[in-house]
Amino acid sequence: MGAIIQVSLDTAIVDGPSKLIGARVQASDLRASASLVLAGLAAEGETSIDRVYHIDSVYEKIETKLKGVGADIERVRESVTSPLSSPETAAM
Repeated sequence: MGAIIQVSLDTAIVDGPSKLIGARVQASDLRASASLVLAGLAAEGETSIDRVYHIDSVYEKIETKLKGVGADIERVRESVTSPLSSPETAAM
């Protein structure tokens, strides 16, 4: 997406361009899922997020709620409840 991220112990320093660029990304946990959704909504272009089942475990139909406040977001495939199943994607 264009950002440069430096991680040191429990701190992440993000130094990125003023505009993020849409990309295909993969969520690794709940916090990553939520962060990637927000970054994707702020990015220029389209962002596809694989493995959004993490966010589905806490936020029911998040894409519907975000659409309600004006987000350009859609679920491309239905979510799965297990990481052992095929991955799903949310596109922004």
